[in-house]
Amino acid sequence: MNGAESLLRTAIAAGIEVCFANPGTTEMPIVAALDTVPGIRAVLCLFEGVCAGAADGYGRMKNKPAMTLLHLGPGFANGIAYLHDARRARSPIVNLVGEMATWHLAADAPLASDIASLARSVSAWVRSNRSAEELAADMADAIAAASVPPGQIATLIAPHDCQMGPAGGPIPARPVPPAPRASDEAIKRAAEVLLKEEAALLLGGTALDERGLRAAARVASVTGCRLICETFPKRMERGATLPSVERLPYFPEQAIRMLSYYQTIILAGVKEPVSFFGYPGIPSYLISPEQRAIALAAPEEDVPAALESLADALGAPAGAMESNFATRPSRPTGALTRESFAAAIAAAQPEGAIIMDEGNTSSAAYFQMSNAAPPFTYLTQPGGAIGLGPPCATGAAIACPDRPVINLQADGSAMYTLQSLWTQAREGLNVTTVICNNRSYWILGYELRRAGVKELGAQAQRLIELTNPPLDWVQLAGGMGVPGVRVETAEALVKELKRALDAGGPNLIEAVL
Repeated sequence: MNGAESLLRTAIAAGIEVCFANPGTTEMPIVAALDTVPGIRAVLCLFEGVCAGAADGYGRMKNKPAMTLLHLGPGFANGIAYLHDARRARSPIVNLVGEMATWHLAADAPLASDIASLARSVSAWVRSNRSAEELAADMADAIAAASVPPGQIATLIAPHDCQMGPAGGPIPARPVPPAPRASDEAIKRAAEVLLKEEAALLLGGTALDERGLRAAARVASVTGCRLICETFPKRMERGATLPSVERLPYFPEQAIRMLSYYQTIILAGVKEPVSFFGYPGIPSYLISPEQRAIALAAPEEDVPAALESLADALGAPAGAMESNFATRPSRPTGALTRESFAAAIAAAQPEGAIIMDEGNTSSAAYFQMSNAAPPFTYLTQPGGAIGLGPPCATGAAIACPDRPVINLQADGSAMYTLQSLWTQAREGLNVTTVICNNRSYWILGYELRRAGVKELGAQAQRLIELTNPPLDWVQLAGGMGVPGVRVETAEALVKELKRALDAGGPNLIEAVL
């Protein structure tokens, strides 16, 4: 048995089932071992960013890590944008990165680089292996590190000769401690505040799973506190049978206004919220110094359990739920606008759907309009690195093959990871990509106007518009093996979405707004 085989056997013993791969020469022993050691599904991605984003989507839906297989420093660097998103989402991922043979490192070959430094920018755990005999133990440690609740990124760097060298057997899975419980003092303090004053409960991370939401609704039922979720949740359970939760606005002025009504903001699974960017005259922190931010439970703690303990401390009856008074929109008609686009998706999406929302400005109305849709899972991009939608949807579909995945996707950001469509076609994944085609980076025009630019000049227009030539998404999808269709009305969008969902497999709908 060589190092690569012992590594894979260790990974299988620890529950690794999928490897999103874009390998090169230094990873060939691992590629060969994937044939000789059955048990891991190898998924080829045509760009390392797709590997990283798919591992993120998989980890969010399975609550356990997938593995990526990346080629040296340049390959890892190609995936960093979406590993950044995964770090912000606290997704469990194990990156396996090939390295030059140990005896070849001193030669400073053209592809040599400081992989460990690159890895540390997005990883909670980094190790450079130095022998075939230690490779299995290093892999066991990496998987355990990635699995620490709620999840984090671990990167193992494996030299080529260590993958090839003789090694012993696999290493049993390392024990992973459960998430720590929030302190009794934090629960008591939050209960005292909620009984004395009006407050808002800001929810994020695992607070937005079904258990956490129902516990938060119990708290609201007896205190009247306002339930608000973070702007870009990693994963949120939503729909008509769950409590309605408001979303913290993206722009800081609106977020500050929403929170300003409350003397105290209780944080459950989130850090104190900050503005995405620094705008002149607007504070970085959205909770003012005159307000209080009280942490009920940190993101790495057992947040649903803390919310349940808080509800118990308040004497909230079990099963109490803040009413979801939302109504599902009827099927819209007429030309596609941002509002009719959102209504069409909310009206047509089936029960159990997984919605990956990177529609950005075009899908802004969707969150509120989907409150009364049948139960579904909602994913976004907590790190803000655009282009995450297609690969994240790909990983979610592999994690949950029995559930339809709908990717609401802005046209500009979709071009970052267009290669995801090819992987979806090759793997036969049940992903329907809905391109919000407004032929521009609309958000940049909005930001220019916020910066005081009243009229966009020719140069600015050229950096925002996606025209001349226009992107033809039907042809682009067809070139990747995914059937595509173009729609310009709300009726056509509903019709084509239902057709795609009934057909299953990968589909693309270009929605012209």
